[in-house]
Parts: sequence; structure tokens; C-alpha cells
Amino acid sequence: MASKEGKYNIKAISKMLGIQAGTLRAWERRYHIIEPVRNTAGHRLYSDEHVAILKWLIDKVNKGFTIGQAVDLFEKSYATVEPAESMYENDYSIRLADDILGSLLSFQENKANQLLDQAFSLFSIDKVTIDILGALLVKVGSKWENNEITVAHEHFVTSYLRTRIGMVFHGMPIDAFKPNVVCVCGPNETHELGLLIFTLFLRRKGFEVVYLGAGIPESDLEVVIREVEAELFFTSCTMEQNLDSTLKVIDELQARFSHLIIGAGGSAFDSLGVRQKSTYQNYILGNTREDWEIWLKNNL
Repeated sequence: MASKEGKYNIKAISKMLGIQAGTLRAWERRYHIIEPVRNTAGHRLYSDEHVAILKWLIDKVNKGFTIGQAVDLFEKSYATVEPAESMYENDYSIRLADDILGSLLSFQENKANQLLDQAFSLFSIDKVTIDILGALLVKVGSKWENNEITVAHEHFVTSYLRTRIGMVFHGMPIDAFKPNVVCVCGPNETHELGLLIFTLFLRRKGFEVVYLGAGIPESDLEVVIREVEAELFFTSCTMEQNLDSTLKVIDELQARFSHLIIGAGGSAFDSLGVRQKSTYQNYILGNTREDWEIWLKNNL
């Protein structure tokens, strides 16, 4: 936790943060967002905690918020202050994911839209789609598997997220020099949002992606791969009972298309046995954005 001990005078803060001393005093008088301690001579002294708050506020102002809006957002979001970047990127994004999920599970689509719009206004597309929506995806999947929500809830959330992600997906530019990609769920898989999040990650990097989703026969896959001249193929499997058939698809496609670079993800791959892990480890994408970055770097 940031120290509350007074360390910096107003001149040091002004130089450190690039803010005029007069502006800082005006913020203090009007919004009472921080209360510097006074030394024996009566001079203001600011703590590391104050610095973290001010950095956060200045960052929001630089992004187009008024100081009043930034203060209002801060007061609604935080009770204590860690270093600004860490708190902002982690605590609030987690809270937003929880609030969005709560709205969707209450079938409050309008409220979910407002919260998601807020997330897109505050964070990068990568942060929202992968960290916030990705976390939401994991939670709703866990609740469904543990019978904490109904099929109706799961379908509503899935449909909503597919629509919102699709809106972002189709607005992203494509790099014509990058290889074409085909993405499809494994046989009998019905949970496609994890693959959709990964597809969005690829589109964010400029890949042209043909996203097929669930329920595609293997014979159709071969047609699409040939027609789009795909060099990359990704599949997902979340249910263990579908793992063997998904591995079979990987084997058969690799045999038919020796040039094809194949990747696979989903929770079912965590259940691979020792021998299977040895055989398929080069295909496994991992579960995080960092894992995906490493996989692409090692395979392209």
C-alpha cells in the first residue's frame, strides 16, 4: 500500500506530475480529493498515496475527462489507494466484470450496455475484450457447470457477448500481409465464447480471421481452409468428452494440410494425459494473452 507519510512539498509535486501549483490548490479547495499534511512551518506535504491519486486524476484529464468527472469516477470506485496503474487496471476492471455479469444474469441488457460502454471508454480494447470479458466468460462458464445458473441465463449471456464482441470484431482493420486464419469450435462443442475472445485477439493484431463458431462438419473445414488459403487454424474444446474428437480433427487436418499451423485451446486440454501432452504440447495455446503472444512468436 502507498505510504501516507508526508514527503513532497508542492513545488516537488508540481515538477513531478507536470501540474501547476495553482491548479493543484484549486482542485484541493473545490473537490477535497486529497488533504496534504502540514509540517511545523505550515507548508503542504504530499504522501505517496497523494501522488498515486493525483497521477490517476491527471491521466483521466489527459484522456478527455473533466476534473469533476475524474473525481466523481474515483470516489465511486475506490476506498483505498494502491499505485494508480495497478489499482486502476486490476481492481476496477474486476469490479466492472462482476457488475456486467450481475446485470446480464438479471437480464438487464440496458444496464450491461452502459457498464460495457464505460469499460470501453476507460480501458483499451485489449483490456476490455480479453481481461474484462474474458474474466466474465470464465465466471459464467463456471456458474453454468456448477448448476448455479440456468441454461436460459447462459444462453442470454452468450448471445449478448457474441453480439457485442462481433461489433468490435468487424470494426478492426486487417493487415493484408498477415496470413489468413480459420477458427472453429471442436466437434460437439457449444461453448464458443472462449474461441471468440481469442479470435478478437487475432483481429486486434491485424489477422484476417474466418470465424466459423460451433457445429461445422470436418468436410466443410477442408473446403474453407482451401478456399481462403488459410495458413493458420485454431480450434477450442471445453468439455472433456469432446477432447478425443477434437484431437482427431487436429490430426486429420495436419495430415491433409502439412503447411497448416494449428493451435488449440480450452479447459478440456488441461485434462490431457502425460503422453498426450507430449504429443500435442506444441499445439496448445495457453490461457492468457501472454501465453497467446508467446505461442504466436514461437510458431510464426
